[in-house]
Amino acid sequence: MAQEMSSRNEFVDFWNEILVPKFVRFKHVLVDGLTHHSRQVFPTLNVKPGDKVVDVGCGFGDTAIELARTVGPSGSVLGLDCCDAFLQFGRDDARAQGIENVRFVEADVQTYPFAPEHDFCFSRFGTQFFENPVIALKNMRQSLKPGGTMTMIVWRTIEDNPWLGLPKQIVADYLPPPGDDARTCGPGPFSMADPDQVRLQLKSAGYEDVEFERIDAPVLVGATPDDAVAFQLALGPAGEIYREAGEIAEQRHEQITAALKSELARYETDEGILMQSSSWKVTARSPG
Repeated sequence: MAQEMSSRNEFVDFWNEILVPKFVRFKHVLVDGLTHHSRQVFPTLNVKPGDKVVDVGCGFGDTAIELARTVGPSGSVLGLDCCDAFLQFGRDDARAQGIENVRFVEADVQTYPFAPEHDFCFSRFGTQFFENPVIALKNMRQSLKPGGTMTMIVWRTIEDNPWLGLPKQIVADYLPPPGDDARTCGPGPFSMADPDQVRLQLKSAGYEDVEFERIDAPVLVGATPDDAVAFQLALGPAGEIYREAGEIAEQRHEQITAALKSELARYETDEGILMQSSSWKVTARSPG
């Protein structure tokens, strides 16, 4: 059963009103597209059978379900996200797969009343969007037992992620940048790309033993060039430019899509459109 959030902020509203329908439309990219990435990350996580786990910003629930398999029937997973529409996919998938040790709750991680009872706290590409990262990271730490582990996966710079950077450059050749009043989903996908800054945030939030490991892996950005173009114009940095340009984007749509398709088609494989990505696996420990 979902727990209704007592209050929302502009970023949460933006996710629910604008991004959720687009994420649902491109669920096949956002979930399946990270398969190569997950294969490098999940076998290395400090999780064992019987552990109690929190998955922060769990989205469609695929990571929470994977963690639930890892901890087994004697363990449990709590998946949190601010968008209940995402979580319903997780509930349905868990039920269909017979996974009974995972629970999905709609919540703002910055204020969720955690008990310090979990062995492991995980987030894949969720912490980058916190309105106040130190407060949220501190609350995540408070979910952990003394000595518990937190691991978050965050994108490195846009220059290290051509799957987002290249489409942005192409769209920016045709459209003006978003204005200062543009609605956003929060700080953005690259807000935790700087290890020095993130290390300070984690220290301020009370963590110890902070470590960074670079993860490079291809991501699937579409089944076909047309699918990849549609994805880029709906989400990410290119999608933000396109959305905020409004009528100008509509007027130049054919030029933009042709330019994107020409470039993205160069990355077509038997699997689909594969492009390179780079992230940090950041691990830290709760004192104790």
